[in-house]
Amino acid sequence: MSLHKLRLAAVPVTFSTFSSRLFLKPFPNTLTLGSFSRLVQRRKSLLFRAFSASAVVQDIPTTQTYDSSAARPQWKASIDFKWIRDNKEAVEINIKNRNSNANLEAVLELYENMVNLQKEVEGLREERNNVAKKMKGKLEPPERERLVEEGKSLKESLVTLEEDLVKLKDELQHVAQSIPNMTHPDVPVGGEDSSAIRKEVGSPREFSFPIKDHLQLGKDLDLIDFDSAAEVSGSKFFYLKNEAVLLEMALLNWTLSQVMKKGFTPLTTPEIVRSSIVEKCGFQPRGDNTQVYSIDGTDQCLIGTAEIPVGGIHMDSILLESALPLKYIAFSHCFRTEAGAAGAATKGLYRVHQFSKAEMFVICRPEDSETFHQELIQIEEDLFTSLGLHFKTLDMATADLGAPAYRKFDIEAWMPGLGRFGEISSASNCTDYQSRRLGIRYRPSEPLQTGAKKGKANLPAIKFVHTLNATACAVPRMMVCLLENYQQEDGSVVIPEPLRPFMGGIELIKPKLM
Repeated sequence: MSLHKLRLAAVPVTFSTFSSRLFLKPFPNTLTLGSFSRLVQRRKSLLFRAFSASAVVQDIPTTQTYDSSAARPQWKASIDFKWIRDNKEAVEINIKNRNSNANLEAVLELYENMVNLQKEVEGLREERNNVAKKMKGKLEPPERERLVEEGKSLKESLVTLEEDLVKLKDELQHVAQSIPNMTHPDVPVGGEDSSAIRKEVGSPREFSFPIKDHLQLGKDLDLIDFDSAAEVSGSKFFYLKNEAVLLEMALLNWTLSQVMKKGFTPLTTPEIVRSSIVEKCGFQPRGDNTQVYSIDGTDQCLIGTAEIPVGGIHMDSILLESALPLKYIAFSHCFRTEAGAAGAATKGLYRVHQFSKAEMFVICRPEDSETFHQELIQIEEDLFTSLGLHFKTLDMATADLGAPAYRKFDIEAWMPGLGRFGEISSASNCTDYQSRRLGIRYRPSEPLQTGAKKGKANLPAIKFVHTLNATACAVPRMMVCLLENYQQEDGSVVIPEPLRPFMGGIELIKPKLM
């Protein structure tokens, strides 16, 4: 199995006092000598493991805790724990390379406890079944009474163990969901500075006059109002006015028209989703540094990207292979807290709390995901080339990958007013990280083997799909690029030719007459 077959969730590491209290329940009222001996030995063994696991827990940051009185997980990822155990070294290196705080030792400790406890449960079930079989025959009253008592004690013991097993599985889920996706072998190892340039298009425009940034252009051309928005909504909000409104609509409509030519289905999406959907897509809706706005008193959040509601469309479903790939281009408003963002690099439209975006999303067979990743980045590059932008495509390094991404390409465009490159899009292959959590699978259309009979037992095994996402147009940052790159000496801004039909033929945004 290749390394990228591991797909897990990405919510904070959590661990309770469960391991130290799980095995301290009172013994059942009645036990045979054999059952009593087995239960005592089992609890001695698992108590030792529990204390051993608690030593591991001390390495988990104290800011990440789990309330043992909390409800059971709302959902569970289809995590291949055996694969993690068998590929411990590769997983450990991957966690380190991605600067993840996942605690692999705690996961393996809990998994071992779960496997042993599962064997104990299965052993007691077998004993109980054997007792039941014996009672079906003719028995002397003393023997029947003895079997009845043994059956009762086994039942009580089994109930206790099954409750313990459920709690242990929940605990294992919480800890394991912090492990990030595996990483493509060609991804550079290191921080953002280690990212590799895949492609560079165009060159910076040379200006013969003092240039303005998009904030000054927006003010002079009466296109953007940050001050009024700050009074109404707070900082990092804005009003678009006059031609800027047409420019936003033109960008979105042109983008949709171009991407739909590639076989993508257009969507508009809900902009409020359940917290569990956010988590399943690999985002953290709670915590001090979350980028997600949560709605108090509910289990709902505002979306930060259309990737989240689009990913949920086929949740808990089995698709036909013939239906794949599914390719969507989704429009939505996006909402982000931008926690921790500050400084000149985030001023103006570059980093805001609410914006419009068109997002591409692909669901495909595992063997096709790398091909579609190349298709997505090519679409992005073609769009930005058509608009005459100078940009570079980066193969992002391990420490800059989000938990779901197996590989991610970012595109950074030159923003002359800001005097730097700025990210305008990204394209991620999430392999089956999200689908294992969203429950999106497909049934291969493999023909039956020669001589095989038709029937459920001979159907091909159901597999998890791969998911990919890519930004087609994030409006505010595209406006930064267009206003700053297409400004003229007289203060006007030229509209790129591809957008003009979508702006009613407007070719130039001119200063307003006073």
